[in-house]
Amino acid sequence: MTKNLPVLVLLLPLALAGCGGDSEAGAGDPEKLQVLAAASLTEAFTTLADDFETDHDGVEVELQFGSSTDLAETVADGAPGDVLATADETAMQIAVDADVTAEEPVVFAENQLVIVTAPGNPAGVESLDDLADVDWVRCADDVPCGRVALSLLDGAGVTAEPVSLEVDVKATLEKVATGEADAGLVYASDAVTAGDDVESVAIDGAQEVPAVYYLAPLAQSSDADLAGDWIELVESASGRQALEDAGFSSP
Repeated sequence: MTKNLPVLVLLLPLALAGCGGDSEAGAGDPEKLQVLAAASLTEAFTTLADDFETDHDGVEVELQFGSSTDLAETVADGAPGDVLATADETAMQIAVDADVTAEEPVVFAENQLVIVTAPGNPAGVESLDDLADVDWVRCADDVPCGRVALSLLDGAGVTAEPVSLEVDVKATLEKVATGEADAGLVYASDAVTAGDDVESVAIDGAQEVPAVYYLAPLAQSSDADLAGDWIELVESASGRQALEDAGFSSP
């Protein structure tokens, strides 16, 4: 027993030192702002997150992108988050009806659908009517880009069926960019950010059926002031410029 005592005495300070180190690391962790946003906002909001972190020392913006409908349902079920941005009113209404929006949602941007094809448009797609002759894709019916597509296609009397329905606009764009589809219906902003990976074809009448984007702070936000600061940035002149650079238009 006597021989083991020095070992116990040496280990105790080391254990205490280790505990103290963990505590200090936790205290130095950055404050987080969780922003849940429509997939089409990926590039614009990533730019704004960098600006926000520059202006808010010690704050880290966590961006979660996906289907507006899925994100709204997630926060409606009580998932954590500070701000929700959706690509249409229907998705935002899910959060409103669940009483998880802390303030009335505001409109902050608009978008419109375009046809994207492989570079050079080898299939010669010039209008919605040409979709009948190619393998094309669009978003699923229950997400904003799908709802806009349905409205646009119905208005144009186009009945051609897509070869697949995608979970969001980024997945739709990916199918065309990788050559899995000849054409796809995506937002103008996604065609802009895709650059040379696709070619964009304007759709007659698309401006009459815009995608309208909504933004709201969430009731479960851990910092209402930070959530308000994010919304203020998005609505500011620099925020609107970032959105315009990414292919959006002002409401």
